[in-house]
Amino acid sequence: MYTRHLSVADFRSWTIAELPLTPGINVLVGRNGVGKTNLVEALGYLATLSSHRVSGDVPLIRRGAERAIVRAAVVHESRELMLEVEITAGKANRARLNKSPLTRPRDMLGILRTVLFAPEDLALVRGDPSERRRYLDEVLIMRAPRFAGIKSDYDRALKQRNSLLKSAGAARRAGGGDLSTLEVWDEQLAGYGATLLAARLALVDEIRPHVAAAYADLAPTSAPADLMYRSSLGAALPAGGTEDDLRAAYLEEMQRLRRAELERGISLVGTHRDDVDLILGPGLAKGYASHGESWSFALALKMGGFGLLRSDGVDPVLILDDVFAELDSSRRSRLASLVADADQVLITAAVGADVPSELAGAQYLITEGAVTAVIKHPAPGEMESDQMMPTQITSAQMTPAHMMEDKE
Repeated sequence: MYTRHLSVADFRSWTIAELPLTPGINVLVGRNGVGKTNLVEALGYLATLSSHRVSGDVPLIRRGAERAIVRAAVVHESRELMLEVEITAGKANRARLNKSPLTRPRDMLGILRTVLFAPEDLALVRGDPSERRRYLDEVLIMRAPRFAGIKSDYDRALKQRNSLLKSAGAARRAGGGDLSTLEVWDEQLAGYGATLLAARLALVDEIRPHVAAAYADLAPTSAPADLMYRSSLGAALPAGGTEDDLRAAYLEEMQRLRRAELERGISLVGTHRDDVDLILGPGLAKGYASHGESWSFALALKMGGFGLLRSDGVDPVLILDDVFAELDSSRRSRLASLVADADQVLITAAVGADVPSELAGAQYLITEGAVTAVIKHPAPGEMESDQMMPTQITSAQMTPAHMMEDKE
């Protein structure tokens, strides 16, 4: 799988962008603030319908514009598909496949598969549990897009149940309160939660060896890496349980925690309170791993996801956003060997020399006024951005409207 062409309109800092891409390695070189990350963010958005940098869609729309459009031509098994998403502030987004409108944007999920690694992903190791839950759910949805609907239904049920817990708790403290409606939302949350939990547990079992192998490649002298899913059910989690077993366990825990939930006005059990323990040697990585080990673990999580998706028979598009500048020379070389044979890799770098020579490929020199595609395979040492001389210039012209929103 690879992306042949990426187009954006009024996305982040770019008013218009028409960027041809090639199979194999694509390197976008330019100083910080010229919009490299915005381009790969747009491609990642088409695959996941979310940004790796912000939680909402509004910042993706260029300041002063009403909407942003992202479009890509994706080639898989000699068949080309055109994907398009229109992002509109305050309105539902719209999606098209081969120019035909889709009923829901999420119907496009799973067509383009990407794995994106950026400096922000260090939060997978050092950040909150929500970061690790999101990581699992992105891989899960990419493999089985129906889980996007299940996750949406779960979030809706959770919101309704929390609202009811708050109102019912206040009513009980005033001497009244009817809990019959709450039981309806117990059933909803337990049902969707059981389906999501079963899928996450199975995913962790599948992805563990891929993550362990990637970590061993990236940090061969470090202790071995592993993952363990930690459910909010705790000891009540039935070993090897079916979805029905998990659903029953959730309902039992909800009854046991009813008083505490009413007092606090929140749901105290469910997949929204789960975590993934990242294990390095005999203990947890969080709080104990060195900076280099944390970087290697975060990379291994993403490369583990890449390996699992590849085992399904389709190479996802691999995006490495400003990664090599954060790595020492040995880790750069090891990462290069892991990704060199991918169907397509997009790399951004402020300094071309940061990209290992093993990853020479099509280059794109990005400046404040345009992108120049340099179609050649440079020799080692030729990738420094201020020394690049185009051998062929494409028609890709990109005019950034402002530079203030870039963060690279």
